[in-house]
Amino acid sequence: MRLVMMGPPGAGKGTQAQEISRRLDIPHISTGDMLRVAIRSGNEVGRKAKEYLEAGRLVPDEVVIELVKDRLSRRDCDEGFILDGFPRTVNQATALDEWLEGNGLRLDAVLDIEVPRDLLLERITGRRVCLFCGNTYHTVYNPPRVPEHCDGCSRELTQRLDDKEFAVRERLAAYDKQAAPLKEYYRRRGILREINGAQPIEQVGREIGKVLGRDWS
Repeated sequence: MRLVMMGPPGAGKGTQAQEISRRLDIPHISTGDMLRVAIRSGNEVGRKAKEYLEAGRLVPDEVVIELVKDRLSRRDCDEGFILDGFPRTVNQATALDEWLEGNGLRLDAVLDIEVPRDLLLERITGRRVCLFCGNTYHTVYNPPRVPEHCDGCSRELTQRLDDKEFAVRERLAAYDKQAAPLKEYYRRRGILREINGAQPIEQVGREIGKVLGRDWS
């Protein structure tokens, strides 16, 4: 089964992608992970990506597309894959479809995890981290025993800058702008499947299983 996972920051798409990977025994392919592996390997695509990143620039579509094509050509993808973080643009989606069709393949579904914006804000802005021992918490879902202090070392917890409300709103707005044309592209293809991500993690997983024709109860 060949899948693409979509969803805004805080939607839990990474968690669900890992679970799908485990259940279907197909690789979970993250763009970020691919970039790091390619850079460490020192291959041609990795060298190109490293040059852009070291210059503080976005890695262009053509480099990312080549990276994905190389990854999908490996044997462990013969029975399928789940892409997480790619495609991000219609140009990338078109290139992916062309490559798949050229190899006699196609995407089975694009799973779009939808979560109301107020719930996303609560999920992300509630995160707290201990800079000393690395423990992570959430003010609502996983609070420390003493508010704003680490259970392990009693140090004061920190809210990351990109978890502050103004930053989260900017990230969500940027995602919406980028994702809208991509969703429409896949909706026209008839393979976009919207998943209610406001549910508990296990229920989201069961809904995904149902969409994929699997009983994950």
